[in-house]
Amino acid sequence: MLLVKHMMLTNVITASPSMTVKETIEILYEKHIGCVVSIDDDKKCIGIFTERDAIRLVAENVQLDQPLDNVMTKNVVTIQEDSSINEARRAIYTHRIRHLPVVNQKGRLVGLLSVRELLDEFFGLKSQIC
Repeated sequence: MLLVKHMMLTNVITASPSMTVKETIEILYEKHIGCVVSIDDDKKCIGIFTERDAIRLVAENVQLDQPLDNVMTKNVVTIQEDSSINEARRAIYTHRIRHLPVVNQKGRLVGLLSVRELLDEFFGLKSQIC
């Protein structure tokens, strides 16, 4: 059975909740990625900020010098690394998300599953975009 840990990205870019929104958007741009995950000192997911969030904030003319903590999604949907890819598919479909942080049994961030990565794998493409 194909598990999430077999398909996840392990080099997850993280951001401190105290970073400004502008700094976070710059990371998305410079690293050419679709999301950053915010973690606490115990490496547990406390938030996620995606390119969709960045577009929404710019469209709503939100101040970009405020802390990421004010605008990131805080009720993060995560999945266990030993879950099946089918379980991940259901979570992505049910919650209408493109990025799914992967956690270990202690709830610590260990990876990221992205729709783009799954599609790249399925179609035999290799992308550097999250």
